Amino acid sequence: TKKSRALARIYLKASWSRTKPLPGHCALNSLHWRPFLTVRPLMTELKYLQAYPPALQDQVRQLIATDRLGDYLQQRYPERHAVQSDKALYGYALALKQEHLRNAPAIDKVLFDNRLDLTHRALGLHTTVSRVQGGKLKAKKEIRIAALFKDAAPQFLQMIVVHELAHFKESDHNKAFYKLCEHMLPGYHQIEFDLRVYLTYRDL
Repeated sequence: TKKSRALARIYLKASWSRTKPLPGHCALNSLHWRPFLTVRPLMTELKYLQAYPPALQDQVRQLIATDRLGDYLQQRYPERHAVQSDKALYGYALALKQEHLRNAPAIDKVLFDNRLDLTHRALGLHTTVSRVQGGKLKAKKEIRIAALFKDAAPQFLQMIVVHELAHFKESDHNKAFYKLCEHMLPGYHQIEFDLRVYLTYRDL
């Protein structure tokens, strides 16, 4: 909030320094020669980034404190995708599946869902629904994407769909799962991080 950012500035001490690349997710360092800010006791809660290293979270806090987080996102993701209906989303997911996971179970339904709760990290959801058809019990595979991603960068939508499709082959978030995600979407880990930065920016 504006009040939080204003209070945060009281605890900031600015000096100029060259940014150093961090291991792993280092795209924030593309903003060279920016003010280096040391955040003191007042800390901005980053609920979508809690699993990331503290040093990386501090860089995000610095951008928030200087009102530059929006600039960072606009610089990296200036476009918005054109997938605006459940029918279009189904076709989009099916094309990705056909390209990378032809032998995986068929997708029966893909839709935007405005009931998904981001607070519990439900960016997307894959489910298996059992229904009786012709006297037989059949399992239907469904993917639901949080409706807020109708208005998002194409990379963010692709990352979420890839994540849910990967669960058709790997049920757990293990090394094989993330290797598959990276294969389907090179740069997956950076995009996932930036998507969480985007969610953080929306909450400000």
